[in-house]
Amino acid sequence: MDSVKAVEQIWWAGVEAVKGRASVATVLTEYPVSKPHAIIAVGKAAEDMAVGAWDILGDDVPTLIVTKYDHLTDASATNASCTAIEAAHPVPDDQSLKAGKTLIKWMKGLGPNAHVLCLISGGASALAEHLVDGVDKTDLIELNSAALSGGLPIGQINARRKQISAIKAGDLFDFFGGKMISVIGLSDVEGDDFATIGSGLMDARADARATCRLAASNAVARNAASAKAAALGFDVITNEETLYIDVKIAAARVAEHLLSAQSGVHIWGGEPTVMLPENPGRGGRNQALATAIAMQLRGANGITCLVAGTDGTDGPTTAAGGLVTGQTVTDHDAATKALETAACYDFLLGQGALFETGPTGTNVMDVIVAIKD
Repeated sequence: MDSVKAVEQIWWAGVEAVKGRASVATVLTEYPVSKPHAIIAVGKAAEDMAVGAWDILGDDVPTLIVTKYDHLTDASATNASCTAIEAAHPVPDDQSLKAGKTLIKWMKGLGPNAHVLCLISGGASALAEHLVDGVDKTDLIELNSAALSGGLPIGQINARRKQISAIKAGDLFDFFGGKMISVIGLSDVEGDDFATIGSGLMDARADARATCRLAASNAVARNAASAKAAALGFDVITNEETLYIDVKIAAARVAEHLLSAQSGVHIWGGEPTVMLPENPGRGGRNQALATAIAMQLRGANGITCLVAGTDGTDGPTTAAGGLVTGQTVTDHDAATKALETAACYDFLLGQGALFETGPTGTNVMDVIVAIKD
């Protein structure tokens, strides 16, 4: 098997292990709950998670799904018990505010003996919002845009979001007068903390009515990828969750490691940060990281590196990331300009190095899979 096919198979094995449908179904099988009066799912993987709940609990439970544009399928469209709202990510829009109001309406509408099942995945911070008094949509958009372009870690971004939100940091459950809360989450944050997933939109751990269970994380994806690599006959040399630094620093460390490492498969996970120029081009952090790694590997033989977001969408593009080698960068100046202008989508497209998957039904940050022959 050639290295390109192998890195793709290994990466996909990681993603398959953390898909929302199977992950939620597994949790509900291992930790059964009474049939809820409502299911509320928010995030990029919201629909897939809801389907997993329907598999176990039945598809007649009233369900509200809030997800990113183009992340819905016939599964929700054909379910008469389902209401779905699509909104913008990573910068909120009017639909995000509509979603926030709808979440509150659903919570308030549940009776005193109600049980609500809440499903949360990455992306929820932008997809649903209800603002505190004195803050308007312009403030919300400016805060998110500035935070995302400033290279801040997700924890710091979410801390700012909580300050202006009336539903984040677990405040959504202040509107619920029912009896029981079950929360299942897919983690897209370092440390897998419910207080950080979706800016704590469904962090009900302090509520005596609640149980919160994690269904999947980056570690689960990396370990499944590692198992696939071993099954394909590769030695797994590296399996680390360390990508919580600027993409340029991350690229230098990954490339330096690969150039000096022994042959085999090397896997990293996490979510690097990126500083954006004033008028960024098309791209995302994974495309920037892939481009920067390709520049560092320029001229090297026998190294194939796939860098992609497990959710299938990197930044405001249709690509998940990039698949690069030491031969990807043929024009150093063009690659440098692409990084400086945050236009790595067009650069990688021109090199035939984009990696596109479409929505994957999960979101557990990013995974790098590299093979050194």
